[in-house]
Amino acid sequence: MAIDSDSLAETYQAMRRMLECVVPEFEIKYKAELVYEINRLKKERGAIILGHNYMEPALFHTVPDVVGDSLMLAQVAAKTNRDPVIFCGVRFMAETAKILNPQKTVLLPAEKAGCSLAQSISVSDIQALRARYPGVPIVAYINTYAEVKAEVDIICTSGNALKVVKSLPNETVIFVPDEYLAKNVAKESGKKVIIASSRGGQLDVSPAGGDGRIIGWNGRCEVHERFTLQDINNVRSQFPGVMVLAHPECSPEVVAAADYSGSTSMMVEAVRKSAAPHYLLLTECSMADNISAENPEKSMVRLCSIRCPHMNEITLEDTLEALRRNRYQIDVPEGIRLKAKKALDRMLEIS
Repeated sequence: MAIDSDSLAETYQAMRRMLECVVPEFEIKYKAELVYEINRLKKERGAIILGHNYMEPALFHTVPDVVGDSLMLAQVAAKTNRDPVIFCGVRFMAETAKILNPQKTVLLPAEKAGCSLAQSISVSDIQALRARYPGVPIVAYINTYAEVKAEVDIICTSGNALKVVKSLPNETVIFVPDEYLAKNVAKESGKKVIIASSRGGQLDVSPAGGDGRIIGWNGRCEVHERFTLQDINNVRSQFPGVMVLAHPECSPEVVAAADYSGSTSMMVEAVRKSAAPHYLLLTECSMADNISAENPEKSMVRLCSIRCPHMNEITLEDTLEALRRNRYQIDVPEGIRLKAKKALDRMLEIS
């Protein structure tokens, strides 16, 4: 949460107390000036800063008014009365805030901040799936761009994906774009899964579809797909009693071998409540640092060296420039926004 202080010296001391176990001293000194100015200007402008769990510790613990996973931040974005909204996350998250709160100025502190999952599927892919499976509802993971959200029936996050799928009356469901999340949801819901892809502009589905299935897509997170069963086995051999937590964007084999799987906020809560001697988080590596800063008594296994290059584009420097210059504003065409909002509203009603 944001540091509330009246001076640079107080800001520095607060950062040092919170971050000294994860951030070098010289970095704290430098970034304290940025943090102090961001929080001062945020108050002056009446802005709100939303921070995803994957933000680096020096940002995550100092300037956001609310931190959390995609679902929590979407809920806050839908209700906030403050303006502008600065979204320290990636582009699809900032688009979601704009879709839900169109009258507000929404700023993304990076020009691009994309997502490999969001990039993996297009409107034409959704249209091809509709043509191939008429009448089958389409669930889109929140890690999609606004124009794709506008073409589907309902949105989900990693924390409510199973609940969303179970809310649909249909035996067969299309679930895009995360292949591994689709497979993990299929396993939990007792459904079979097939994976579709686009080859040369043509829809390819293997094996053939049928009733009682989840039809997934071959998109993957470039971070979570890199974790392996061998990673878990190596850590368990070195750290007896370690608690392994895996994000559901990891492969089904990794999720099955973990002790716990859930959204980023669910993983944070699981670590807080557990008394295990060690913890291994199989997700974007900044999150382990953020949990360590909040819980210095917890022993984190430092296996993770996988930083999301897109989340890493969000910096304190650019967050300050976003506040100073209203840079970079997110805009969603009204026709797309209204259709996408219907799919998001359906999710929020369930959640």
